[in-house]
Amino acid sequence: MTTDSAVGIEAIDVYVGRTSVGVRELFLARDLDQRRFENLMMRRKSVGLPCEDAVTNAVNAAKPLVDALAPDEREMVELVIVGTESGVDFGKPISTYVHEALGLPRRCRSFEVKHACYGGTAALQMAAAFVGTHPDPEVKALVIAADAAMAAARGTYWEPSQGAGAVAMLVSRRADVLALDAGANGYYSHEVMDTLRPRPDLEAGDSDLSLLSYLECLEQSYRHYTERVVGADVVTTFDHLVLHTPFAGMVRGAHRTLVRRHAGLSAAEIDADFAERVAGSLEYCAEVGNVYSAALYLALCSTIDHGAFDRPSRLGMFSYGSGCASEFYSGVVPPGAKARLAAAGVGRRIADRRPLEMPEYEVLVDGAAHRMSGVRDHVFDTKEYQDVYDDRFAGRGLLVLDEIRDFHRGYRWS
Repeated sequence: MTTDSAVGIEAIDVYVGRTSVGVRELFLARDLDQRRFENLMMRRKSVGLPCEDAVTNAVNAAKPLVDALAPDEREMVELVIVGTESGVDFGKPISTYVHEALGLPRRCRSFEVKHACYGGTAALQMAAAFVGTHPDPEVKALVIAADAAMAAARGTYWEPSQGAGAVAMLVSRRADVLALDAGANGYYSHEVMDTLRPRPDLEAGDSDLSLLSYLECLEQSYRHYTERVVGADVVTTFDHLVLHTPFAGMVRGAHRTLVRRHAGLSAAEIDADFAERVAGSLEYCAEVGNVYSAALYLALCSTIDHGAFDRPSRLGMFSYGSGCASEFYSGVVPPGAKARLAAAGVGRRIADRRPLEMPEYEVLVDGAAHRMSGVRDHVFDTKEYQDVYDDRFAGRGLLVLDEIRDFHRGYRWS
């Protein structure tokens, strides 16, 4: 199959942060119930520095993609959308900072999408529609799913799963990474207060309600998909399933529920199916943690890097955002995608993060409040974590937050 003229993801790249902490160590330090540790199916999580926010994460994910474009290709980027639940202003979108830092053309649409963890998918689908209906077949859109966890979850069961990072996707009619199946989309949305960010300093919600809502949305959006795509089968239609991953254990339970209801598999068959079609998608998430709007697309990268794609392979994709909105859609990964993604070296970047001791981690968490929305003035002095900064940021050409002056954010390259 050729991906020429198929709308989808032309290129993808990931920023996974530069530091990490062990999840078991965090459980022990917070005196959390160790019986709940196994349910997470996580090993480590990425940790953002106080001088990192959703803007820096977005730019650091997207810069390799933009830098790889020829000058005439860069001029064809006519749309920039950032999907995030970590915006820094009620009116000004973070896409303006991203657009400026990446040096993109000014003849360009730019906006931010907010719908919890669904924002990245909303942005991708909007971009695909824009590209698919544009009169110029060479047009491109840049979609970035980027988030930064709040600092207020310290000591809760939310804290061990919270990650840091972003996924950037170049969308065009040359879908070298994922060709979207046009019209193959199932939706399910309703109002629910499962998880929320009512203030800059607070993440709140009901984790049990969120789990139930996620499972209901998976079931109902998949049912809608089967109405749109006649003959779709949860086992035989998709070579792999890629589900929104707040933590890996949640995906395991969701897969079990879905295939039991729609395929009637035995417990042993479910385990085998999970190992073959789902487990690969969780490898990166188990090391990075929940990256919110980017979580599904980090799972997509993990699927491609850990799977065999020597032939065109169809993926079933499920996106969920609290509040809530959900979508089940599909696309085809062409054989060349694996080599293209390997060049990005996501696994190497995960391995290259600096492991933090708990005292170092506490310093970073303490300073994170200054990067949130609502801060009027602040200078981001790195002295309190200078060893960490020098080890993984200094001289690396990464975007960092330098100061906030009268609410306006100033950034610099490390």
